[in-house]
Order: sequence, then structure tokens, then C-alpha cells
Amino acid sequence: MVVDAHHHLWDPAHREYPWMGDELDAIRRRFDASDLKPLLDANGIDRTVVVQTVSSLEETREFLQSAVENEFIAGVVGWVDLTDRSVDKTIAGLKRSEGGSFLVGIRHQVHDEPDARWLLREDVQRGIAAVGEAGLVYDVLVRTRELPAALETVTRHPEIRFVIDHAAKPRIAAGPADSDWEAALAPMSDLANVTCKVSGLFTEADWKSWTAEQLEPYVRRVIDWFGADRCMFGSDWPVSLLAASYEQVVTTTRQLVEGDDQIMGGTAARVYGLT
Repeated sequence: MVVDAHHHLWDPAHREYPWMGDELDAIRRRFDASDLKPLLDANGIDRTVVVQTVSSLEETREFLQSAVENEFIAGVVGWVDLTDRSVDKTIAGLKRSEGGSFLVGIRHQVHDEPDARWLLREDVQRGIAAVGEAGLVYDVLVRTRELPAALETVTRHPEIRFVIDHAAKPRIAAGPADSDWEAALAPMSDLANVTCKVSGLFTEADWKSWTAEQLEPYVRRVIDWFGADRCMFGSDWPVSLLAASYEQVVTTTRQLVEGDDQIMGGTAARVYGLT
């Protein structure tokens, strides 16, 4: 099974996306499952995981319904308010709702929080514990700034499965190495409960002039640190369209990971429990 473990769906006419600034005008339109399906078929992708884009329970419920209606969506990484004392009840309600069996994980846009140590707040830690108790994965959306807090979080919760989105967004456009990123992310690989997504890297490079050769050292470092059995491919479509077509993302990633079956599907299927 080949899995795209990270994509989005959205409709700016339906809701606001605060992160979608003027520089993202090219993707400020509706992208739904019917847009993605032919791309999956053309590129040999069997199943996908759709991931939250805003802090909205309504969006999560819509994604669960999309999974019911579209066979290729095998999992949903949704959103809940981790700071809410009744977050366990909220998660239970989502799991009981239409399509609730497709809920495989929870995510929050941590890198947009002003506090670099937001993850370590007592209420957030309680919420993350509830995610684990519900048997769900916690997707960690951070940059280098937030990685120390993320490292402490995953160390505190060895029983929870964590997935680092977009390899924590190295500054690829700045050059062939990001020493701060390396120093912050590498220690995460020592923790067996952490998996890393090979995703979102095209838009961390120069959108107009990226090459596979520029991405290669970053992809290689992640695989060397985590191993193929703890790395998973994600397209980050349609954000990825800012820099590359869906075909370019899939083809280039396959080239960079040498078509590894674990990275291209096996890891995601195991970690998220996809069928």
C-alpha cells in the first residue's frame, strides 16, 4: 500500500484560514477530494491521510465525513482544543460521530503560538495525554524554535506515538545545511515513539529554483537519523503546489528515498493503523 500521509482539503469560501497570507494567493481557492483523486491515480497512491488546517472541530468533522465518502482517505488527523479540561470527552465524541473510526491523530499549529514552550504548558500536556489515552497519534507541527519543547514532550510521554510534520521545516532555501535544525531534530530520533514525515520540504526550498540535489542532504539526514521504518512520505498538497506539481513531489520523493516501501507507505500504515 502506497500512502500519502499528509495532505489537506480546504475552501476559503466556506471558512477563514488565518495562515493563508497574500504570498499564498496561488492556493487561495477550493481544493477538495475530487481534485486530488485523479492525481493519486496517476501517481500510484492508494491511500491518504488528510490533516487539519485550522483550529476547528467543524473542519475535523467535515474531514471525517470526507473519509466516509472517499475510499482513498484512510485516516484523519484532526484538531481539538488541548487546553480544554473536557478534551477527553471531545475526542470521544469525535470517535462516536459519523466517520469517527477514521480519526487517527490530533494536531495543533504549535509553530504559530507566540510561546516557543507552548507544548509544555500544564493544560497542553494534559491534553496531549488525553490524545494518547484515546489511542491516537499526536502530529507535531513545529520549527526549530519549538523543537526543544517538543523533545521534552515526547520524552515525558513514551507511551504516545508522535509524528514530526515536515521534518520540522528546515531552512532549505538558506543553503545545504541548517545546523540549528540538525542540533534540535537529531535527538528526537533517539526516542522510539517518534516518527518523522518526509513532507513539506519543497516549500522550504526556493519555490522557483529548487532541485532534487538541494533537497537530498535534508532527506538523507532524516533517514539516517530515524531509519526508513520511522519515516513516512507526505505530499503536503495543495500547499506543495506553490513550488511543485503533485507529480513532481511524488516522483522526486521516490527518487530521494530510493522507492523505499516503508517510507512510501509501510510506516504510515503501521503508525496510523491504516487499512
